[in-house]
Amino acid sequence: MGKGCVAVTKYFLFLFNLLFFVFGALILGFGLWVLLDNKSFIAVLQESSDTVKVASYILIGVGSLTMAMGFFGCIGSIYEVRCLLGLYFTCLLLILVAQITAGVLIYFQRDRLAYEMDSIIKTVIITYPNNRTTEHPLDYIQRTMKCCGFTGPGNWSENPVIKNSTKVQYSCSCRNTSLPGEVELAGLCTTLSPDRPVYETGCKTTIETWLKDNLGVILGICAAVAVVELLGMILSMCLCKNVGQEDYSKVPKY
Repeated sequence: MGKGCVAVTKYFLFLFNLLFFVFGALILGFGLWVLLDNKSFIAVLQESSDTVKVASYILIGVGSLTMAMGFFGCIGSIYEVRCLLGLYFTCLLLILVAQITAGVLIYFQRDRLAYEMDSIIKTVIITYPNNRTTEHPLDYIQRTMKCCGFTGPGNWSENPVIKNSTKVQYSCSCRNTSLPGEVELAGLCTTLSPDRPVYETGCKTTIETWLKDNLGVILGICAAVAVVELLGMILSMCLCKNVGQEDYSKVPKY
């Protein structure tokens, strides 16, 4: 009976570690995407803030550690190596603590992060279209999310080109596609009408709405990862304990 429980625990732990290896690969891939991507909103943030770059390095480190942890956990569970099981448990505990700490910090620093993002986007709008690194991602965001500026289209009035122009200009990617007329994908467009044919919603509101609509999915994924981590810790402790008991039971008694 005892050996059967050990076998079941061992193979369940192997499956959990296989999941961790996959999770680690996904985190590593996401970190590399954040670091190397130059066509999305991430590129806009990277240009003006080192925080995103640091976060990408952290994601790469956590992903690599998770993959290594999953590998060591698989080897330790299959071959019942206590030192690897102990290393696996320790790494898993550290990752869980780091996740909780990161979540708490993000929650309490959310106002500061929002202010920093607001400052970054406004700086990008003011320098538009002189920086191609941030120009294309900003156009992509406004075009796909159907928004204009960060808090609203009024942000574009701070752009020197638009402000000093004798014509009525606006960001082409802000153009409301439901209105008649030609649609340009990027750059600054000119209109004969005093009212600019742009979206009235700022990208900040659109992003917040998206987060609220998908909050349940995000929290569900976080909860699922936490449950898998806790189960992995419990299984590793049980297997490590049973391995130790089996080792002592093999000692001949006189």
